[in-house]
Amino acid sequence: QYNSDLVQELRSNEYSIDRDGVKVYLAKDFGFCWGVERSIALAYEAVEHFPDRKLHITNELIHNPEVNDRLTDMNVNLIEKLGEGKKDFEVVEDGDVVILPAFGASLEEMEYFDKKNVEIVDTTCPWVSKVWNSVDAHQRKGHTSIIHGKYAHEETVATTSFCEDYICVKNMKEAEMVADYIANGGDKEAFLKHFENAISEGFDPDTMLQKVGLANQTTMYKKETRAIGQLFQTTLIKKYGPGNISEHYLEFDTICDATQERQDAVAELVDNAEKLGLDFILVVGGWDSSNTAHLLEIPQMAGVRSFHINRAECISADNTITHRNTKGEIETEKFLLNTDKDVVMGVTSGASTPDAAVQDALSQIFLLKKASEAN
Repeated sequence: QYNSDLVQELRSNEYSIDRDGVKVYLAKDFGFCWGVERSIALAYEAVEHFPDRKLHITNELIHNPEVNDRLTDMNVNLIEKLGEGKKDFEVVEDGDVVILPAFGASLEEMEYFDKKNVEIVDTTCPWVSKVWNSVDAHQRKGHTSIIHGKYAHEETVATTSFCEDYICVKNMKEAEMVADYIANGGDKEAFLKHFENAISEGFDPDTMLQKVGLANQTTMYKKETRAIGQLFQTTLIKKYGPGNISEHYLEFDTICDATQERQDAVAELVDNAEKLGLDFILVVGGWDSSNTAHLLEIPQMAGVRSFHINRAECISADNTITHRNTKGEIETEKFLLNTDKDVVMGVTSGASTPDAAVQDALSQIFLLKKASEAN
């Protein structure tokens, strides 16, 4: 139910079509990645395989409303969040089935279910598991893990659960704060205050930043992850010397291929925006999807008009669009600025977005353009 004839037509026609006064250019890498497809297939198979047992999932399977709504319709219970990182696991009884989502579950959660008489269906993306292996290597060597990610994101929560000592940096600005502290020291109290929600218990920047390893949330902006790695490597070389860098800095390649490919593809659209005459780029995907949000950042940083919508219904018949901006705010504004001319647009979608969602969004635009011509 997630496939799309329209998207298949775009693929077959060198990623572009003309329809109803709208010229569409589709990014050459977009939509469902292998890890997401695998996760969905495992979750749906669990429903088929255990028809007489109660099924639970510890979090949204992926950050896409259609997929998660479908699981709810299949009577999979989304375990309630109680706040402060706690969940209502009391609803899980002996003999039940527990599905772990694509971005994994924390070590504490997995240990909890290991002790119960339940069936585990682990749909964790292998790329996420690769990150866990990396931070485990940091910890075994006595290094603090620096995680490029959003500390409250489910994947990063799971990753930090494998760490004894860690600090999360969400962007280059925070990475520069950490690098400056490594190089020059500073106001320890202010440093700890800034990172109070993003560090391990008892974190001491004076002792725990002498040996570090870098990992990342797999959905982050990959060029930024690479730049952050270069920053820390350079900082530590200057502090300890090139001959000792291997003792003080570890880095493994945990950059997800699918995320990188989708970012590169939208960057290609952006690079050719003027040549193609793009009026805007549409990004389709869940509003809580980190990888989709980073796709929006690429045209936004280049000054290309762009919108992130989570459903086709965000595009209204009154020619307005309700979208999520790069600050995470939901806003509504006029959509098609000149309905007297053909619309030329680019489109892409996040790794957790079905092709059908792209088709629905494009169909809304086709209808809107036809209606404007009729008026």
